[in-house]
Amino acid sequence: MAKSPIEQLLQPVNRFIHQEFTGGIILFVSVLLAIVWANSPWQESYHNLWDTKFAVSFAGKELDQPLHVWINDGLMAIFFFVIGLELKREFMAGELSSMKKASLPMMAALGGMLVPAIIYYSINKGLPSENGWGIPMATDIAFALGLLSLAGKHIPVSVKVFLSALAVADDLGAVLIIAFFYTAQIAVAPLVISGILLLLLGAGNFLGIRNTLFYLIVGIAIWGGFLFSGVHATIAGVLVAFMIPARTKIDENEYLDKINKHSEEFKLSIPQNGSLITTEQHQTIEKIKQLCLDAETPLQKIEYALHPWVAFIIMPLFALANAGMHIGSNFFSSLMNPVSMGVAAGLLIGKFIGVLTFTWLMIHFKLAELPNQGTWKHISGIAMLAGVGFTMSLFVTGLAFNDEIMIDHSKYGILLASIIAGIAGIVILRKGQVHEKQM
Repeated sequence: MAKSPIEQLLQPVNRFIHQEFTGGIILFVSVLLAIVWANSPWQESYHNLWDTKFAVSFAGKELDQPLHVWINDGLMAIFFFVIGLELKREFMAGELSSMKKASLPMMAALGGMLVPAIIYYSINKGLPSENGWGIPMATDIAFALGLLSLAGKHIPVSVKVFLSALAVADDLGAVLIIAFFYTAQIAVAPLVISGILLLLLGAGNFLGIRNTLFYLIVGIAIWGGFLFSGVHATIAGVLVAFMIPARTKIDENEYLDKINKHSEEFKLSIPQNGSLITTEQHQTIEKIKQLCLDAETPLQKIEYALHPWVAFIIMPLFALANAGMHIGSNFFSSLMNPVSMGVAAGLLIGKFIGVLTFTWLMIHFKLAELPNQGTWKHISGIAMLAGVGFTMSLFVTGLAFNDEIMIDHSKYGILLASIIAGIAGIVILRKGQVHEKQM
């Protein structure tokens, strides 16, 4: 099929967007831009932009919040909604769909959360900063997968799947931590209303409602209820995602039979001269379009539609709004504080030890097996890459601290640890490939 001029022009852009490392690159550029901007002569405009207030009325109440709060509590709810869709898909038919598949990455993720939290807490115990123990527990899946793709073309697919499953399980842990440990005082009435609306979504799913507009409208109302309840609004995104239908209306065989039948109808239709199609052909195309909708699950359709928005707009915006930190000539000396040391040690040492140790225990006691064609070099590289906790660590920082100095100290630790973990992870994985070739 001949491509139009605009399609030819956009082809390199589309190819770049669909590369697996693209999201990580865009995120990295956003972080770099935020740091440069926050340390430039225009740094005042950086802070003024994110402090700009916007007011919205909702259910008789007015929300008047700075732009960075709308991003962190609003747009990031969509990010967590997509995480919820991924979790549901993985639990239903992915790498977390059975105990055999899920046990290794879930236990590795557990180790990668517990050990960093213990390290951070041991450094900050008894200090006002001890509440930040959740900061080094998270892995940034976009950065980690992006860096993994830069480690070489010969990484086994099973190893990439292991990192993806580990990061997804890690995200689940982060959601639970936010829900149970980083939630403010709870207002019961809005939470009860949100619970009723969640039941409504569940009933809609059970009854076979597949209209995405229904889930969108009720989902926004649930988000508003969580926002007013004191439970962090991003949790609403995950809960709503679990209510999205994940079943097709027809099975594969029926779909193939009907597609073949409609294709034959289209082929037998008498063509019309010129560029237009006949009424019969148009009706056949409409039948095929409806058939394709019936063969899709709403869950996968929504996830596929939202993924580019999350990867190329929401996460970069979040990074741009939250990664801006002042880096002076005393940057390394300013790292000598409990928060920076706890976060950096947790991400660098804790993640590596936790993921590697829990994986080894599972293999040693024959409760799981290494990924197909995977080696301990691969697992070591993955354990190091798990220390790249940028987006989620920044998010938890905003929930854990109100003090600007503590927030900056946390950002210093996240930045340093993520850079070192990313570089070290790539080096370990590349050395593993060289060793395999020599053998």
